[in-house]
Amino acid sequence: MISYHETVNEMYERVREEELSNVADRYEAQKLKCSFCAQGLSCQLCTMGPCRLSDLNPFGACGLTKAGVAVRNFVHRNILGASAYTYHAIEAAKTLKATAEGKTPFEIRDVEKLKWFAEQLGIDTSKDVKEIAKEVADFVIKDLSSHEKSKLVEIFAPKKRLEVWEKLGLIPDGVFQELLTAATSAMTNVDSNYVSLAKKAMRMSISTILAAQLSLEIIQDVLFGTPTPHEAYVDLGILDPDYVNIVVNGHEPFVGMALIKLAEREDVQRKAIEAGAKGLRIVGSIETGQEILQRVESPVFVGLTGNWITQEFLLATGAVDVFAADMNCTVPRIVDYQEKFKFKIVPVSKLIRLEGIDSGLDYEPEKVEEIAKKIIDLAIETFKERRKSVEPRVPKRKQKVLVGFSTEAILKALDNDLGKLVEAIKSGAIKGVVALVSCATLKNGKQDENTVTVAKELIKRDILVLSMGCGNAALQVAGLTSLDAIKEAGEGLRKVCESLGIPPVLSFGTCTDTGRLAYLVKVLADYLGVDIPQLPIAATAPEYMEQKATIDAIFAIAYGVTTHVSPVPPITGSEEAVKLLTEDVEKLTGGKVIVEEDPVKAAEKIYEAIMEKRRELGLEVEVKTKK
Repeated sequence: MISYHETVNEMYERVREEELSNVADRYEAQKLKCSFCAQGLSCQLCTMGPCRLSDLNPFGACGLTKAGVAVRNFVHRNILGASAYTYHAIEAAKTLKATAEGKTPFEIRDVEKLKWFAEQLGIDTSKDVKEIAKEVADFVIKDLSSHEKSKLVEIFAPKKRLEVWEKLGLIPDGVFQELLTAATSAMTNVDSNYVSLAKKAMRMSISTILAAQLSLEIIQDVLFGTPTPHEAYVDLGILDPDYVNIVVNGHEPFVGMALIKLAEREDVQRKAIEAGAKGLRIVGSIETGQEILQRVESPVFVGLTGNWITQEFLLATGAVDVFAADMNCTVPRIVDYQEKFKFKIVPVSKLIRLEGIDSGLDYEPEKVEEIAKKIIDLAIETFKERRKSVEPRVPKRKQKVLVGFSTEAILKALDNDLGKLVEAIKSGAIKGVVALVSCATLKNGKQDENTVTVAKELIKRDILVLSMGCGNAALQVAGLTSLDAIKEAGEGLRKVCESLGIPPVLSFGTCTDTGRLAYLVKVLADYLGVDIPQLPIAATAPEYMEQKATIDAIFAIAYGVTTHVSPVPPITGSEEAVKLLTEDVEKLTGGKVIVEEDPVKAAEKIYEAIMEKRRELGLEVEVKTKK
């Protein structure tokens, strides 16, 4: 058993039968870890290394301390995460501008959202919609590139946070400048002050989330529609091998949305049928699939298969014809599956290349329709070969879910009256709100087991969960974002969910939606006239894995949010670094890190942190809960 999900365990058996490399077996082979690396005390930046620091050897060859090495290593991870989000934001802005110029098959779907965003940026909204869109795109690109204070951060940050950040020197420039500053500072013999390095990571995180992330999600709402609640399906049972199946995988929805638009055409479906298929479908995988799932109801889009760990097991079903890979989270060894299961891997971003695959149909806004056409033609041809030579084995299970809970959708569920949510929190029916922004990892157990357990334990304690990222897929496949999950909630939360017709876990989107969530938190804080650390909220990453997760976590701390992480981050070799993130930073920003690998204990610690916030606000705490 490698996964919480029965479908992945079923497909793991097939992969083992075929003697194919897979993430579970590769992880098992790598379980012997270097203790210095695990504690963050190994440095390989210069030719005098690798250096391994310990109590006996407390300095690197250059003289850097254990705290300096541990925090600097952590900053390097944050630089990579911030870069990926910023790349996506620039792609989104370029796509918006190209669409306004009539160079893409897309359209401006949410005009009101565009005008709202433009108003926030100080752009005249009396102009033609296309002109507004071009000015918005230019504003975003200029701000992200700015060497001056980020206007986007100043616009979207809570005023009380800006005051705190001003005192701490944390108000950032444009994210490009913050990336340059952090990357240069984290070189050998530049910034050796671990507190200074941590502050630079925080500045970078603030510009990443409130400028890059928030902008890209707003732009994608403008282009593809703002998410609204609707039913959808997840898990491997959504696949039907009798169709031409194109899987879109990664983090950017642009090629996937173009494929859906084409696949809805009668002539495209007819061509697939003439090839012997029932038709042609688009299948979502990880965050690209999640971006589409939140926005799209289409007969040609069948849903989401799961998160990144599910990837190889999805391909082993023998039901896939093209695997279109955009930026982020394409597992390198899927090349081993390509010949066995007769599908084609097509990189659709210049960022993605695999062994033996040196080129791709790399995304450019002006070429996206042409790219989509080529992928569809390739998929139809590949289907003919696959159906002759591959015996499909598709698990039967699929899960109905309720998705699309954007900020606007949550407010609409409350009749645009935040007072209803506030009253539910004040009464104790909802103790608090937790953002679950997580990846998936095997480091602390089976795939998604920690994530599902933490969420179940939180909703039992009357805590509403908003789920994002690969952790969102985990909870969707586990059924916690369906109305059936209401029965697993505590008495107070259950009554609220029943009255509003919502699940106890709200499917809020991808890891990129951290910016969108930050804005929702700002709205709530402004409504109550308090600062973020005073709110009965928290964040959890029960199975964080990669660099995007670390920049999200650093932002949460800077924002003033108590943040649980698991597995243990690689900084434990330095008592100073641990104290900085778990204690000292709370005195500065109001946020801190909770580290706990046991999911039940983690939920209890999160609950206690929220209850402490409630006590400080003078809210009722003695309300019956289902334990």
